[in-house]
Amino acid sequence: MAVDKSKRIINCAITGSIHTPGMSPYLPITPDEIATSAVEAAEAGAASVHIHARNPENGMPTPDLDLYREIIEKIRAKNKDVIICITTGGGAGMTVEQRAAVIPEFKPELASMNCGSINWGLFPALERFKEFKFDWEPKMLAMTKDFIFENTFGAMETICKIMDENGTKPELEVYDTGHLTNIAYLLQAGIIKPPIYLQYVTGILGGINSTPYDIMNLHTSADRLFGKDNYQWSVIGAGRAEYPAATMALLLGGNVRVGLEDSLYLGKGRLAQSNAEMVEKMVRIMGELDLEPATPDEARQMIGIKK
Repeated sequence: MAVDKSKRIINCAITGSIHTPGMSPYLPITPDEIATSAVEAAEAGAASVHIHARNPENGMPTPDLDLYREIIEKIRAKNKDVIICITTGGGAGMTVEQRAAVIPEFKPELASMNCGSINWGLFPALERFKEFKFDWEPKMLAMTKDFIFENTFGAMETICKIMDENGTKPELEVYDTGHLTNIAYLLQAGIIKPPIYLQYVTGILGGINSTPYDIMNLHTSADRLFGKDNYQWSVIGAGRAEYPAATMALLLGGNVRVGLEDSLYLGKGRLAQSNAEMVEKMVRIMGELDLEPATPDEARQMIGIKK
């Protein structure tokens, strides 16, 4: 039975690899903090939680499988239903092998798969943030002035093959319209299989912006390439665009992502104190539009995965 069209998936990105500990005291760092925040987000209405791991000593993004295991086990101990979406984006400087190692190790239902290379500019944050907790934070931000987030066709094929072998659905991360063309090629070549699930990542310096015009451009381009009934999609608006971009997605029939990976603020000048708080705001916006958050099982049905 088809899921009611008033249901929309809320994804919550718990910590990511962009924001650094000095930017907010509320950013989850340790496995316990990340897992607890994920469980709270699920209780607030998120059907899916997107997971990165961080070094608990200094908050640096890490590919450490033991830390991922601890996070996943702590989530599952309290919530056996929420979809766990693990990153293969990793952090700046990680190899493709490091980024993809989580897939055969944990065989998640869902994992991110970045659909093309882009310049990845986080360095403007150095103009806003002057004090940091750890030496690595300003160094990491500064190095992105000359950093390319590399996702070649070879890397995409490798990661997609690993996902297919382990029963993991790729959440296809789209940072610009050209990435949709890349996905069309991957489909035509049989490297990914329908139905596809797109995540539009907007507002990152180096990728597409978060204006209604940009989101509509992605939306209409995907309709032309894939057929409007042949895919599901979601929108991320980085920074202050988080809720406006998500609301635009809802109006167009799409799903949404919020969370401390994408923005540190709940509103103008107000730091979000938890991921649950961010999900709760998204649920309120949905309610004003007569929409409801999908349950994890409804989300599974919508995007074509089995528990």
